[in-house]
Amino acid sequence: MNRHCLFGWQLIRERLSITSGIACAAGFLLFGLNSQVSEAVESDGGLRPLVAALHVHSTISTGSLNLDQLAERAERLGLDAVVLSDNVVLRYEYGAFPLRGVLKRAVSLPSVLDYGIDRFLTVVAAAQARHPRTLLIPGVEVAPHYYWTGSLFDRHLTMHNSQRNFLVLGLPRPEDYAVLPMSGNSASYRFGWETALNLTPTLLLIPAGWLWQRRRYRIGRVGELRYTVVTRRRVPAALLTGLALLLLINAWPFSQPVFSSYDERLGYQPYQTFIEAVTARGGLVVWSMPEARDFHRYSFGPLVEVTVKTEPYADALMLTTGYHGFGGVYQDTRSATKPGGVWDQTLALYLTGQRTIPPFVFGEIAFHKPGEAGIELDQVLTVIWVREQTPAGVIEALRAGRMYAVGQYQREFGLRLDEFLVECEAGARRSRSGETLDPKKAKDLAVRVSVSATDRGAHPITVTIIRSGQVIARLAGQTPFVQLVRDTGLPLGQSMFYRVDVQGGGGEILSNPIFVRPVLAAENGQ
Repeated sequence: MNRHCLFGWQLIRERLSITSGIACAAGFLLFGLNSQVSEAVESDGGLRPLVAALHVHSTISTGSLNLDQLAERAERLGLDAVVLSDNVVLRYEYGAFPLRGVLKRAVSLPSVLDYGIDRFLTVVAAAQARHPRTLLIPGVEVAPHYYWTGSLFDRHLTMHNSQRNFLVLGLPRPEDYAVLPMSGNSASYRFGWETALNLTPTLLLIPAGWLWQRRRYRIGRVGELRYTVVTRRRVPAALLTGLALLLLINAWPFSQPVFSSYDERLGYQPYQTFIEAVTARGGLVVWSMPEARDFHRYSFGPLVEVTVKTEPYADALMLTTGYHGFGGVYQDTRSATKPGGVWDQTLALYLTGQRTIPPFVFGEIAFHKPGEAGIELDQVLTVIWVREQTPAGVIEALRAGRMYAVGQYQREFGLRLDEFLVECEAGARRSRSGETLDPKKAKDLAVRVSVSATDRGAHPITVTIIRSGQVIARLAGQTPFVQLVRDTGLPLGQSMFYRVDVQGGGGEILSNPIFVRPVLAAENGQ
């Protein structure tokens, strides 16, 4: 998995052509996928599955492919949509105490803010017009806050949480991005007492002005002739003035981030503030790869060693609220989605009314360039059930939780969750992922699961059905897999949720939950 390096990181952009073998395999996957789309349950509410690669970088930030190349590659691989997640800002700085805003060093990498938000949204729309068969959905990746420990005097510095990231979607206006509270976005900075410290270089103008105006008289004699020489110390004055200007330029923009980069006691406060800022503007916030870690160490001669690290942050799912989901399938170690884990605990809080938004699961590919760390654009997918194949239709479905995450780690085929429904009254009433079913007085709840492979072949899989964090069935079979599992031990009158985990066949599937909430239980806050 590609994680950004900070100091001394060189961006290497190389174009890799797709070999004829991969192109043939991609065409076979596309044929299998299109066949399944035509056979899917399109008539159920007018929904159809849309296959998307989520968390994709382009050359606008840290990717190696431009938008046209990404759209063409997605089309060859049989994808319906590419959800962009270009880095909105990659600017990091460290300042020496006590004049941190003046005596600082900053490092910047290509980002959307440098490129221009207006320009970013415009070029995405233009690329979409050139490639109408593949949806290109603008989004950004954001690390709202990082902080430093250590000091230059200790000859060791550590920057924490530069990869504690969000994915942000559904913000169509440039002004929505400009005000987001995050380190590196000077438009969101504020003025305070630190501003006075950042203006301290102006004090150098006082002695500079004094030296400029000060006159020195020297009387000399040549024979009977006396003369007076008047000199001014303009060179030192000019040097002081130039130094003041250089320090002021380095201190620009004088204002400071909302949350200090030198305060290690803030916890998740900067992230909660960021979530609220995005959702107030109608956007979606997704915690990105919460169990991935990042660690790099750099030496700057014998004097300074800098460590850049981000520890796994699955606890963020419990310690923040208002976000819409998290990356649950990606190419790294994961435990939050295990039965009874952090995800199930947060879903339980939603059922009890302690949260207003349930966290949904997304698949993240974190794609920067083909072949890097063995990653291809279609290896981790999010399959979305949309009412209309437009960016607005995708955002609406993601907000509602009508999707599932897929990891397909073999080039020959992938797995698809054709059906996942909770039904009662012999199937007369049913709900799908993200929806809530009121069973009323029905006692015949059942879970319907259908899994197939894109090559239509028989591949061994294990399907685990989870109810409110507890495994109620673990079924071994092979694709095509179709089962109706009746939940005979369900706690009547209580709110609960169901989800499905599929393993095997060279891949995995993680569904989003279906909620079962009797109206009476909901009214009683159960």
